[in-house]
Amino acid sequence: MSDPEASAASIGLTFCADGELGYRRSLTDFAQAPLILDEPYRLAHLPLVAPNHPRVIARQEGRAYEMGVHPPVFSLVLPIDGARLAASEPFQQLDAEMRAAPFAPRIAWDIPPRRSDRLHATLCGTLSTGDAPVISDDARRALARIEPFAVDLRGPFSGNVNRGRIYLRVYPEKRDGLNPIHDVQAAFGRPPGDLYLVGLYNLTDDLDASETAALAEIIARWWDVSLLRFMVTDLWLLGARDDLVLDSQITETLSLRADERCSPEALQP
Repeated sequence: MSDPEASAASIGLTFCADGELGYRRSLTDFAQAPLILDEPYRLAHLPLVAPNHPRVIARQEGRAYEMGVHPPVFSLVLPIDGARLAASEPFQQLDAEMRAAPFAPRIAWDIPPRRSDRLHATLCGTLSTGDAPVISDDARRALARIEPFAVDLRGPFSGNVNRGRIYLRVYPEKRDGLNPIHDVQAAFGRPPGDLYLVGLYNLTDDLDASETAALAEIIARWWDVSLLRFMVTDLWLLGARDDLVLDSQITETLSLRADERCSPEALQP
């Protein structure tokens, strides 16, 4: 396992630290074992991965979900190259551990291949519903002023909302002491966020106490491990009819300002 801080220093990059992001604050409280799928997950995710589960919430008053499907929602997202991630040796090691873990039978293993070309971290959620949003000229000009920036992808992560989904974590480069994702969010009139999660694995059932402990141990041991480092040069306007983006479309690719500062190879830990 590589040391992301040492690797970053070797190529002159600094990434946002845990104290500047919300991952620790939003982590599942594993002391409250076992891990029980929460209501948001049973409404939005469980119908897609285990539709016959008795605790599926098929629909809910005031929510647009119907067995995990809803009207199209369009968001601005940071794309993750699924092929490059799959080729990463640290990720291959992590995935092998997940497949050998006691809770592995409770993971919907058919889901990751179905969404490998849509992996992303949401930066500005729900820009519009139904029809794709019209991106203003001001927003486009603001994006064009933002230079491409590096991110370090680490993981895994289980949050205090959507318990049942296991993510990877995005750590953005610090540029002049600032987080460039905040500039992206400001371009769309959004407040600065501190959680940039890449959904990867989905549970099909609750975990028992020993399975929960095994997941907590893997998360702790892999917390500081860099899985993939790359430059963000483009963002997607992504529309989806479900929260796993199984039924989705990339309606537009929005480019940041051209920058030849680093090659992808130079960023690898």
